[in-house]
Amino acid sequence: MYRLSRLRYIFPIGLFVAFFLDGSVSKVFSGWLFSYPYSMVSHLVILWLVLAYFFEEDTKIPLVPFAAVTGLIFDLYYSGIIGLFMFLFPLIIALTKALAKYFTPTFLTVIMIFFIDITCLELINYFAYTIIGVVNSSFGDFLIYVLAPTLALNLVYLVVLYLPIRSIFVRAMQQKNS
Repeated sequence: MYRLSRLRYIFPIGLFVAFFLDGSVSKVFSGWLFSYPYSMVSHLVILWLVLAYFFEEDTKIPLVPFAAVTGLIFDLYYSGIIGLFMFLFPLIIALTKALAKYFTPTFLTVIMIFFIDITCLELINYFAYTIIGVVNSSFGDFLIYVLAPTLALNLVYLVVLYLPIRSIFVRAMQQKNS
């Protein structure tokens, strides 16, 4: 029913906005987000994709293809290393789907699943960049100076944006049914 709903317009627009806000927030607040030795990475795209999974109801948005295309564009636009996010974004959606099967979707379970998603994304990203030699910091430093601040920033995003994003999806769904 995705083709018949307003989400076919609203979802890609929201994904596009999240995509550019990730970079814009990082650029505008770089002095605060990346003050030595701490580094906070904004993951608004993952937030949008994960919340879309929880709010889509019976619409069934094709999240994995959207995640793969967004990941490829993310790679080309932000990192310059083609392929990492193209596979990580769909992997995070698959992880979200797998975890959500075991829990009733409440605000607290969404927080927990999003926490796990960001942790897995950052860990895989760290190990991949370590293998190819882009990152040379220790795992302990990564946990303290990158993962913890990144989790804090993105959990604040989730808490602040949960209700506005939910209302966008609910409004789009109501107009589909009218």
